[in-house]
Amino acid sequence: QVQLVESGGGLVQAGGSLRLSCAASGRTFSRFAMGWFRQAPGKEREFVATITWSGGSTYYAESVKGRFTISRDNAKNTVYLQMNSLKPEDTAVYYCAARRVALASVNRYEYDYWGQGSQVTVSS
Repeated sequence: QVQLVESGGGLVQAGGSLRLSCAASGRTFSRFAMGWFRQAPGKEREFVATITWSGGSTYYAESVKGRFTISRDNAKNTVYLQMNSLKPEDTAVYYCAARRVALASVNRYEYDYWGQGSQVTVSS
């Protein structure tokens, strides 16, 4: 089993920045793609960003392009989400997820492991 633990969330003012981290532990597979998703109360969990195992390709939701950056450090079994120019509509619980394959995916149903989530709140 693989465990994912998010950290780095919190309360920030609009225009501020946060960096989320997701550390993997347990029986990890080295060649797995990673993704970030978010979910606001009463809404569907939505795609935010994903990265291939190699880190060579990344994909972002249109709503966060130019503001968020996903990266990974496979030696540390950690994936990051740098969030800049935060907006109130970014407020949500952010989840990291892992796939047991190297290919990235924007589909939450194609991920095998999920973290518990980290709350990000952006005030006006």
